[in-house]
Amino acid sequence: MFIQDQPYLVPEVHDDLKVILLGTGTPRSFYGRSKPGAIVLAGSKAFLVDCGAGAVDRMIQAGVMPQRISDVLFTHHHSDHNSGFFDVFISSWRTHVNGDRVFEGRKVPMSVYGPTTTKSIIGKMHESFEFDINLRVSYNKSTDAGAHIEYHESNEGVVYDRNGIKITAFEVDHRPVAPALAYKFEYNGKALVISGDTIPVDNMVKYSKGIDLLIHEAYNKPWLDALIEKFPEQTVGLSNPAKYHTTTLEAAEIAKKAGVKHLVLTHHIPAPQATDEAEAAYMQGMSDIYDGKITMARDLMEFELGTGK
Repeated sequence: MFIQDQPYLVPEVHDDLKVILLGTGTPRSFYGRSKPGAIVLAGSKAFLVDCGAGAVDRMIQAGVMPQRISDVLFTHHHSDHNSGFFDVFISSWRTHVNGDRVFEGRKVPMSVYGPTTTKSIIGKMHESFEFDINLRVSYNKSTDAGAHIEYHESNEGVVYDRNGIKITAFEVDHRPVAPALAYKFEYNGKALVISGDTIPVDNMVKYSKGIDLLIHEAYNKPWLDALIEKFPEQTVGLSNPAKYHTTTLEAAEIAKKAGVKHLVLTHHIPAPQATDEAEAAYMQGMSDIYDGKITMARDLMEFELGTGK
């Protein structure tokens, strides 16, 4: 009998800070772009920041088995950022046998970090799959400890500080979704920020000062305006992103003010084709503002800090 093995796995330990973008999309579904999510690797830890639909599939494609995830950080609770949590929770808990390898399931409660709305929202999700959880414990003999969640709610301040890894949450502005957060990761002399969804805020500049990598959401205003003109009956839905997101040019201004070394755009609205030409058009005008490196994120892109990548 042949069982397909996992073709690639990232190393268990990372001397450098590394991020893998699982999804670079939005609530609207586009071919080739999953819902938002990112894996941050530092030391022996793998942190999941947001988990939209398809997060587990993307993790496996990236070489990070879900059993490595015991810490999930939510920036906010729009569905495209939390709808994959059920799959992440169960998949990380269940031991997986594949080919000649055994991936031991999570034997500790899932640590969930997020804004002060997190326990009420994710707690309801947890209750909704209690039937499944009870079966896993009683019939499949999964560990009882792994069936639980420990919540860490904070809108501002250090939320994790162990083994040289420091994670700081800070508040952004994605109203009417409030509170909403961004996260700063620091490890081995390197730092990165993941913006979550937000309009430009002073906090982003404050916490991103001199960092190595800023992963910031951005929409292309001229492209969105053109869609509104083409489809006037969709004006409300198409114009809403301008109320609680950041334009590409505004993201460039933030990167300039903060003096970041590398700016990565994600959560693309509207999503461009994954070609150099389309992405260059999406970024038009940004290099006139910010003279650092700019990258248009694609699903499964990796950025390793400390190795020149």
